[in-house]
Amino acid sequence: MKRLFNRLLPKSWRSTVVTIPVIRLQGAIMAGGGQFRPSLSLASTAGLIEKAFGFDAPAVAISINSPGGSPVQSRLIFKRIRDLAVEKNKKVLVFVEDVAASGGYMIAVAGDEIFADPSSIVGSIGVVSASFGFPELMKKIGVERRVHTAGQNKAVLDPFKPEKKEDVERLKALQLEVHETFIDLVKERRGSKLKDDPDLFTGLFWTAKRGLELGLVDALGDMRSVLRTRFGDKTQLKLITAPRGLFGRFGLFGSRVSAPDIAAAAASGVLDAAEERALWARFGL
Repeated sequence: MKRLFNRLLPKSWRSTVVTIPVIRLQGAIMAGGGQFRPSLSLASTAGLIEKAFGFDAPAVAISINSPGGSPVQSRLIFKRIRDLAVEKNKKVLVFVEDVAASGGYMIAVAGDEIFADPSSIVGSIGVVSASFGFPELMKKIGVERRVHTAGQNKAVLDPFKPEKKEDVERLKALQLEVHETFIDLVKERRGSKLKDDPDLFTGLFWTAKRGLELGLVDALGDMRSVLRTRFGDKTQLKLITAPRGLFGRFGLFGSRVSAPDIAAAAASGVLDAAEERALWARFGL
């Protein structure tokens, strides 16, 4: 409406200021999260995404800094961005900070164009599962593992039992299906921009400088410079943030969280932090 009104004014009266809404998506991608360890998920980002697309602006800018995580949450965020881009008829410009890898890159391809710093890390188009095994430790400390199931496959890959070949094969089959979905999505979005390179979908990752040659990004550059070149020197960036206030800090009508809830959330946050630290460490960050 603002742009329509602006066009109806005499040329000398028209405002030349363009405001571009900016969404910042940072962190590991996983369901859940909380006040002690926020994470990227559809639940935590949907409000920001919808608010940004509600702006009277020619485009939405998205800053991504994520080592990946849940493939499901990654695709859900990707799909919400694309659905609103089509519905609102807006361009999506994605800007990579330190890293957009694995699920982070899956979200990045929601952009009509992807920009990155030459030293940004992009790629890692693959699927990984990681865990630990403790069967020998259990024997040494004299602890007996008792598991009772209804269904012969309910306890597959139990970390306290020896690994079975058939269980690993079943896991790898699942991984291949998820990987194929990831590959199809990247091919659909990047199309002919992608170079025919045998390493492209092996899980390898590169700097954005090499990613530009492979077709994983469209150009090298930073958000402010790109947007001002695209929309004019008076372009303003509007960071979209979650509401913060009395209700947001203490819950509905100011009710405080109980001490046991805080302790449980803090303990969960420590585990999430360790998992997230491992994701970042893969890229030397």
